[in-house]
Amino acid sequence: MKCRVFVVLALMFALSPLALAQDFVMELTPFFGYTLSEGTNVNIADIPGGGTVNRITPVSGWSWGFQADVLASEIFAMGFQYAAQSSKMELGLVGAPKVEITDMKVRNYHGMFTLNLGDEDATSKPFLFLGLGATQYSPDDIQGNSVDSRSRFSTTWGGGVKWYGTDHVGVRMTARWTPTYINTDPTGYWCSPFWPGGCWIVGEANYSHQFEFNAGVILRF
Repeated sequence: MKCRVFVVLALMFALSPLALAQDFVMELTPFFGYTLSEGTNVNIADIPGGGTVNRITPVSGWSWGFQADVLASEIFAMGFQYAAQSSKMELGLVGAPKVEITDMKVRNYHGMFTLNLGDEDATSKPFLFLGLGATQYSPDDIQGNSVDSRSRFSTTWGGGVKWYGTDHVGVRMTARWTPTYINTDPTGYWCSPFWPGGCWIVGEANYSHQFEFNAGVILRF
């Protein structure tokens, strides 16, 4: 439910500044690709049946999704991207081989800001983008026990090239990096040399990274 609300808000945020324009161009791009996923270290914990877990990783896998953009001009666009990866939850065990324990979906929801480069009339255009939103991890049941989905703040960065065969159809190749904030581990204290008694806990942020390569068909309206 929280992700549905986020999607609606992201769409309203990304598209509303352009929706009042009398003439605008929209691009809808379904895409398919492959995502290389990286996990994160966790506080060491024992699991039933033996074994000590120190890392959780989404396994790399095929991914798909779509991006909807409204072009304020041929240079700048705002929109929304949804991406899903078919994955598995893998546990890293101390002194033992890694083990996959269940299937898992990794879903990304991002409001997108895209900068199209090159000549406006060119049929081939490189582009760069930045997205702000959330990543959701949705594992299946583990040994008959249901596991709640977890959503975390994430950004997405990347770029690629667009080729337009006609005024309404094109092809897009994209490389994308998505770092997702997981948690912060305390690493000690820092005390100000100028303020007696002023000390703060210092932490190290943990991120799970996705590196995606995809191709899609651009439908331009």
